[in-house]
Amino acid sequence: MTDTPTSPLLSLPGAVPTEDGRKAWHYGGPLPEQKKAMATGALFDRSDRDIITVTGEARLEWLHSLTTQHLTGLKPHEGTEALVLSPTGRVEHHMNVFDDGTTTWLDTEPGHGEALLKYLQLMKFRTEVDIRDENGGWALFTYTFKDADETAPVVQPVPAAKFVQREIPLTPTAVYPGDALDATDGWIRRTDALGVPTFDLCVRREDVESFVLGGDAVPAGTWAWDAVRVAAQVPAFGTDTDEKTVPHEVGHWLQYAVHFNKGCYRGQETVAKVHHLGQPPRRLVMLHLDGSSEQPPANGTPIMLGDKQVGAIGTAVQHYELGQIALALVKRSATADPDVRLIVGDQAASL
Repeated sequence: MTDTPTSPLLSLPGAVPTEDGRKAWHYGGPLPEQKKAMATGALFDRSDRDIITVTGEARLEWLHSLTTQHLTGLKPHEGTEALVLSPTGRVEHHMNVFDDGTTTWLDTEPGHGEALLKYLQLMKFRTEVDIRDENGGWALFTYTFKDADETAPVVQPVPAAKFVQREIPLTPTAVYPGDALDATDGWIRRTDALGVPTFDLCVRREDVESFVLGGDAVPAGTWAWDAVRVAAQVPAFGTDTDEKTVPHEVGHWLQYAVHFNKGCYRGQETVAKVHHLGQPPRRLVMLHLDGSSEQPPANGTPIMLGDKQVGAIGTAVQHYELGQIALALVKRSATADPDVRLIVGDQAASL
């Protein structure tokens, strides 16, 4: 895919760049940025997310056949989330979705767009769709606004773990309302995943300075973003998950990205089997660390129960209210006791 340009938000006062130098780690106050995001609102720079568009009349039907989500019911200016699974039901791709009536927009974690783009191109066959890399032209931002009164997302309940004997409306598991922007090209999509009204904003990169920086929103860096999403148990694909992850291990995806009554897609047998007959081998959980180490543990740090490794750390961060917290994939058997004490490096950790 096209290399992601450096974000214009790095020009803001106090900006401390991330290691790759493409956007801000924080703007001088990472903990206050988190607090403001949850209390009154803040603007998160997510312009390094990979963006792909799909056009053509058959786009939603085609994407519906490839993913875990029911997409043919999406109306113009609605969004959702979806997964692409391997034949054995492992999660290969995660994407946020938005359809504006003529184009379906897919955004995924930085660095994972190229693999998704190649997969979509391979699966095109004779379907009349056009797939494009939009990294160079468009950028995504997310902001919170606690007092927002716009229409909230609709989240369909997950069916009980039994074979369904009645009809379930063919609607997406999660429907995120949105709209086109009035002042410039682009769109807005609402979610509530962080626990407060949250909005994704997609604009042309050439309009970022005038449209995004022209307001009075408080900027917040990647540190703050990771902290609030870890607290809300929202995973980052490829960071908090691995090549063995199945949808049922990730509660957020199970509710927001998997539809349980739709036609065949790759990996559906595993989804149905785990949902109806068994339990996933692991769980994505949030851990509280005791803070005896000044720095949160690195990604991949082993999680020990006695002398056995039962998991690994995903995203670990210092939260303004909860202290050191982390997302981690942990063996289900190790989470049966809510009072279990785990060891992560030099720190003790609890669920």
